[in-house]
Amino acid sequence: MTQQTHRSGAASLRGLAENRMLLDHQVMDQPTLDWIAEMRPEVAAAPPTLPHLPLMLVPEATWFAQPRCVDSIHGVRHNARVSLLSSILALEYGLDRDHRAALCAAAAVHDCQRHNDRDDPGHGRRATAWFTRNHAAVTGMIGRELPQDVLAQAATAISLHDVPYERFTVQQNQRYQRAPHLIDLLKVADCLDRYRLPLARWWPDPSHLRLVPPDWLHATAHDLVVRSEQARLDGASNHRALIHARQITDPAQ
Repeated sequence: MTQQTHRSGAASLRGLAENRMLLDHQVMDQPTLDWIAEMRPEVAAAPPTLPHLPLMLVPEATWFAQPRCVDSIHGVRHNARVSLLSSILALEYGLDRDHRAALCAAAAVHDCQRHNDRDDPGHGRRATAWFTRNHAAVTGMIGRELPQDVLAQAATAISLHDVPYERFTVQQNQRYQRAPHLIDLLKVADCLDRYRLPLARWWPDPSHLRLVPPDWLHATAHDLVVRSEQARLDGASNHRALIHARQITDPAQ
């Protein structure tokens, strides 16, 4: 199969994926995003009107272990979108204020210690260690401190987000029992942002989850990817691109 190319002459992310030639660091491009936009999932129900604008935490570039990951498919925009989706899910499942904030904080840093855009085993443990040392910087963006037990639950969610349920060890299953709501919802939110990936077979598969996301949230997650990635390709900063995308969840719109 001939690789798709974009204006720079480099192969597109989708072309590289089709040819099993993906690089360690992967960045969105226009041909790949055009394909993603054309593949919007069909949903039967319209999204409900949210009571207020969901929380979204945009991680700082300094939170990332590798500078090349900041703008990659596991970088700032991915972590921020997962934070936003986590906030929506937290409202949907009735989490209290502290646990909603903890879930959003965990989502904002869950991939910040990646070394590359491949499987990168252990990046959840590394992100947990970073969060344990730097949680004040994260919760400071929320504007308030969280109880230590809730922070510990957030750390557990980060550490297990990249471990499939069926691969949990006995110890991991014990830790899961202490924070099942945060772990399940972080896995759902992370899964929903897979619409950014260049092959449809890598898109969200609820069979890997213990909680099934509402049908309408698939289209919302897809639209968040397309709007934020297009704005970034058009020259917006990461922060402005994400604020632009979040407008679709604004009850005032």
